[in-house]
Amino acid sequence: MSISLGQPCDEGLVLSKEATAPCRESLARWILLATILGSSMAFIDGTVVNVTLAKLQANLDATVLQVQWVMEAYSLLLAGFLLLGGSLGDRYGRRRLFLLGVAVFALASLWCGLAPNIAQLIAARALQGLGGALLVPGSLAIIGASFSEKSRGRAIGTWSAFTAITTAIGPVVGGWLIEQVSWRAVFFINLPLALIVVIISFFHVPESRDETERQKLDWAGAMLTVIGLGLLTYGLIESSRSGFASFTVIGTLAGGAVVLLLLVAFEARVSNPMIPAALFRSRNFSGANLLTFLLYGALGGALFFFPLNLIQVQGYSATAAGAALVPFTLILFFLSRWGGGLAERLGARTTLVMGPMIAAAGFVLFTFPSVGGNYWQTFCPAVVVLGLGMATSVAPLTATVMNAVTENRVGIASGINNAISRGAALLAIAAFGIVMLHVFNHSLDQHLSTLELSPTVRRSLGAQRVRLAGATLPDEVAPPMRVVIRQAINDSFVEGFRYVMFIGAGLAMASAISSFLLIDGKRDSPK
Repeated sequence: MSISLGQPCDEGLVLSKEATAPCRESLARWILLATILGSSMAFIDGTVVNVTLAKLQANLDATVLQVQWVMEAYSLLLAGFLLLGGSLGDRYGRRRLFLLGVAVFALASLWCGLAPNIAQLIAARALQGLGGALLVPGSLAIIGASFSEKSRGRAIGTWSAFTAITTAIGPVVGGWLIEQVSWRAVFFINLPLALIVVIISFFHVPESRDETERQKLDWAGAMLTVIGLGLLTYGLIESSRSGFASFTVIGTLAGGAVVLLLLVAFEARVSNPMIPAALFRSRNFSGANLLTFLLYGALGGALFFFPLNLIQVQGYSATAAGAALVPFTLILFFLSRWGGGLAERLGARTTLVMGPMIAAAGFVLFTFPSVGGNYWQTFCPAVVVLGLGMATSVAPLTATVMNAVTENRVGIASGINNAISRGAALLAIAAFGIVMLHVFNHSLDQHLSTLELSPTVRRSLGAQRVRLAGATLPDEVAPPMRVVIRQAINDSFVEGFRYVMFIGAGLAMASAISSFLLIDGKRDSPK
């Protein structure tokens, strides 16, 4: 028995015992298909855009600072409104908010694909982040409301597995589209996916809401989060160009810090805070989130520059660059369950010390390759070791977060941890960009000081520094000298890349230390 589009099962039955077995089975498949496809759009766009950065930097004549904002605008709105998105679904209907998120994401994707300049692309990416903040928590909320407690774990496991697969395939497909069509096609592909999700959801996904939810939504908390993180991010990125002595940089960094302090004070006083301060009284919860901030900051900040290295310096195609991290995702997919079992045998603290330490070794391995060489001998070992470290960490980290709170607060605890991981990557990309530009400029100065270049060429190269390895050389430079200058630019980028990876390793080690000091590996007795 199957469900035709015009004759869905009774939505009131959801997946309850009153529904017939064939109806339950068919409805479950439709719900999982809709939520997997919907959330995959957001997850894929969080990774595949990295592969497009080199191409859009060239096509839209963008600096590396503007390219950073293509990623940051998305992460900022996603991190800031992620928790509120879940609350909105509970109150106004989970399917309704999920579909709204899909629609906003699709329209923003269309805008991204049509963007005539980098400023509009950044604005469209921000709108994408807002759509993602509605559809990502909405997808899990629909699963939680539609499946019984007995079958919910398996449903979430299926959702996690397939979203991991699509996230791995996404950059490869995106790279192929960039080469064969255009970087704009990476965004246009979301449109048919969104249409499929809307049709399936309209006919086959039951509506649900929390009928007891009457508390005031924490809009102010969400806005303070976005403003505070936005000011800090802007200040860090702008400091790469203007320096920390700039009044604008000082003002925005100070303003961001003040706003985030106001957020902490505000959340402690409201009756229904977006981020309940009481949760952080648990050492395990605080330790797990500190680990998340450090480890995912290292991951997001360091890997932002990886595709740029592969495409602009190593000469990889966009497809090959997209495939470079597939081993990482596959290791996460196949070994995360093993990581959870390891934590059961050794304890959460031991595992959450081991995992980040292995990840730190992976970051260090990224510092060995120079320019050239075979992927399997240069970057693949680093990707594999980093994947092993994350696979050892992810499941125990999630379990520690969940076990540190009472059952009725598992959802908000998971949401906070997710938002912290995205906020960490947001700030890390901006901070790592400062290091990359500083080291790149210093190294390039040393290389160029040995070359006999005209003042005109030097001025032109000076103006191109903010493009890093995407810098274009003046037409008047002779071919032999072009090779020398390009090699200097590539070597300078690699030097900056090594510093970034060393910082990533340091943050990973710091997360291991935080686990050792704060996490006891035992279940808390939450208040």
